[in-house]
Amino acid sequence: MIPLSSLHRPVRSSRFPRSSRASRPSARRRRRAVLFAVVGALLAAGCGGGTHDEAADRRPHEEVKQQPKRAVPDGLPGMPPLLDPNDVYAADRPNMLSPVVKDFPSRVYVPNTESDTVSVIDPKTYKVIETIPVGAQPQHVVPSWDLKTLWVNNDRGHTLTPIDPATGRAGRTVDVHDPYNLYFTPDGKYAVVMASMDKELVFRDAHTMKRMKTVPVSCRGVNHADFSADGRYFIVSCEFSGELLKVDTARMKVIGQQKLPFEGAMPQDVKMASDGRTWYIADMMADGLWVLDGDRFTQPWLMPTGKGAHGLYVSRDSKSMYISNRGEGSISVLDLPSRKLVKKWELPDGGSPDMGGVSADGNVLWLSGRYDSEVYAIDTRDGHQIAKIPVGAGPHGLAVYPQPGRYSLGHTGIFR
Repeated sequence: MIPLSSLHRPVRSSRFPRSSRASRPSARRRRRAVLFAVVGALLAAGCGGGTHDEAADRRPHEEVKQQPKRAVPDGLPGMPPLLDPNDVYAADRPNMLSPVVKDFPSRVYVPNTESDTVSVIDPKTYKVIETIPVGAQPQHVVPSWDLKTLWVNNDRGHTLTPIDPATGRAGRTVDVHDPYNLYFTPDGKYAVVMASMDKELVFRDAHTMKRMKTVPVSCRGVNHADFSADGRYFIVSCEFSGELLKVDTARMKVIGQQKLPFEGAMPQDVKMASDGRTWYIADMMADGLWVLDGDRFTQPWLMPTGKGAHGLYVSRDSKSMYISNRGEGSISVLDLPSRKLVKKWELPDGGSPDMGGVSADGNVLWLSGRYDSEVYAIDTRDGHQIAKIPVGAGPHGLAVYPQPGRYSLGHTGIFR
């Protein structure tokens, strides 16, 4: 946008040398040229009726792919730089396993919130091979930043249970109050506990889980999050008050808060698109995704996907996002470059697809069946259900492990 101050500046052109006064246009013509130039620039920028920010947020789907690629600014100090500044998931290609995890056995870890156990599935046989007792109401299984530990979030037990993914053995529990969900800052320094009932974001040492800073929040039900491409901020969903928070990572401070424009909104999973520009927030009451510009944190718009939209997972080629619609037993597929919904896969027997992850090779989407005591394995090539596996009661945030990536940002596996 051209600043208004430019209206008072003379327009110079090499076509009109300063030494030839007779060849210059009249003052009136010069002013008219300036006016036309400014109006043209404003229209080109999309500022003709409302702000440029609002127009960009609601840009038609067919224009999205014309957006220029941007360079990501310097990242959070200590954060490993992105492999590709235009694809935040470039390190997550099929079977691109870190040396840290390459020898770990492939397993699916399923926390059963009502059974206080973790079911361990062998993805080759699609059968439960072990059941691990843990604390009260385990909600998510979260890979640590350094990829070496899986943390089971025992929310009502107020503990974390570590599992060694090399051996599958559970270790000694760690006291952590109200660990509904767990994330890690991109520099690997802190764990961020989503203390949902305590209405807090708790920054802890990423290894010892010692409390470092507590950030009280005014919204209710902090639960899911994702970090910006440069790692300098993250966005958090507040399930029970229908709000979003924007948090400065280094300052450990809430710097933005907004109410979603839908009565009764219940935002769930948060996931950034591969372009590092667009954010998606699943909403199980609005039955779709909120599409947000995270940098500007302006009001998002709603994309309907299906009843009870809940979990969000990016394909191994960074081109698609899988959306679990828990209320109707389906998975919607979003084409990320065009922002268009291109497919919907229906589970043959219905069900309640919730949280999960994508296999290391990218061919299978694993989702828990929250209200049906089962887990679904779905072929990502054609959407058919490969298997339905009985597990404990209330399966929730399952983790497929190992997965490609250099480090984990938490939840059931956000890898960079």
